[in-house]
Amino acid sequence: MSTPFPALMVQGTTSDAGKSTVVAALCRLLKRRGVTVAPFKPQNMALNSAVTSDGGEIGRAQALQALACGIAPHTDMNPVLLKPSSNTGAQVIIHGKVRAEMDARDYQQYKSIAMGAVLESYTRLRQQYDAVVVEGAGSPAEVNLRARDIANMGFAEAVDCPVILVADIDRGGVFAHIIGTLACLSDSERARILGFVINRFRGDISLLAPGIEWLEQQTGKPVLAVLPYLQGLFLDAEDAVEAMQAERGAFKVVVPQLPRISNHTDLDALRAHPDIDLCFIKQGQPIPPADLVILPGSKNTRGDLAWLQQQGWPAYLAKHLRYGGKVIGICGGFQMLGQCVRDPQGVEGAAGDSTALGLLDMTTELTADKRLEQVAGHCAFAGAAGAPVTGYEIHMGVSHGAALQQPAFTIDGRPEGAVSGDGQILGSYLHGLFDTPAACSALLRWAGLASERSVDTNALREASLERIADAALPLLAALDALDALPR
Repeated sequence: MSTPFPALMVQGTTSDAGKSTVVAALCRLLKRRGVTVAPFKPQNMALNSAVTSDGGEIGRAQALQALACGIAPHTDMNPVLLKPSSNTGAQVIIHGKVRAEMDARDYQQYKSIAMGAVLESYTRLRQQYDAVVVEGAGSPAEVNLRARDIANMGFAEAVDCPVILVADIDRGGVFAHIIGTLACLSDSERARILGFVINRFRGDISLLAPGIEWLEQQTGKPVLAVLPYLQGLFLDAEDAVEAMQAERGAFKVVVPQLPRISNHTDLDALRAHPDIDLCFIKQGQPIPPADLVILPGSKNTRGDLAWLQQQGWPAYLAKHLRYGGKVIGICGGFQMLGQCVRDPQGVEGAAGDSTALGLLDMTTELTADKRLEQVAGHCAFAGAAGAPVTGYEIHMGVSHGAALQQPAFTIDGRPEGAVSGDGQILGSYLHGLFDTPAACSALLRWAGLASERSVDTNALREASLERIADAALPLLAALDALDALPR
């Protein structure tokens, strides 16, 4: 199938304008049409990531977009992934593998090299698929980052890619966002914008018409579509925890919102469970009584462990356990449950040791090698032996100790994780452990929830992808009129 453009790029006036959702919707619509299509994000900064079919790591949003396309996620879909480890530094992942830890200034210089990886992956995707739908990062109006840009207009200019610009009307200032963004672009960059998408609209569309007419007169470019605000979507988030808040059932699950929380999508199945009230606790907030406490993944285990200790979580956990509550630690949260976390090589910052929570008899040493693997197995804890579980591992570090002699799971024939002798504490390196309905039900029974109801996250994701695709049909029609996509 042919198209006059090598690809179509979706950029946004701000972060969280809806770029990821628009890309996923277009990917699903093209899949419906019978077009072979792949998502692509040159550079992503996110702490929620996924393990790919080729054994690498990409942003979780691109894995969701691959699902929308009906294909397996691959490292070429997100060749540059930045995982922040501090306010000024990040782990730099190229083609799915850790390349280095860099501060922001060093990475600005490195982007010239990273662009090579971007163009290499993009070329491979263009050779394999009829269409590539590209997602920008943040906003193209960030003039302080224009030099060596690989994420937005720098990429679009390099491959001669047309752009649509998405703006979120729900946050307010939509017309100023669009006009202001255009003002920050060069003439050639403005020329490659086909038109605008106004996202997350709710209300009387006739009241928006005068604004659309004014915007089109001011810019000489069309508003391609006005997309509705859709409630209740079940889509993997790149980072935002706020979107996961939910108050449903009486079973209370409390999660500390760690400063470097990662892969909090592990908890999406609990967010959607009708019997669970899932609550993230931010810095300074009082910690309410709970049935289950989950310590989530972390990009900086020692730093987030120090934050937990400063926020009073050790005393809270001691009381919680004394009154019969249950605790689950996932990946970095699992490491925190032990006696000590050691970082002799300075993998996550300054080299040194940190005294951990002391709830499991084990120690962890952080290592430069990262384990990236999709896994499957079954539960091994009391009352759940044999229940199937699938997931993935993304971690730097190896744990040792007596606690591991009582594993939580058997994964690919090997023992994995740990359960405390009193049966109140469970830890695992396994991300996605709640996404398998049988394992989720078993874990919740272990935690004390007596419920016959379960959540099928795959079905919820599929239903949400269909909803956003249906909502984006007017955008597809507008792009067809411009002959911007293959038919």
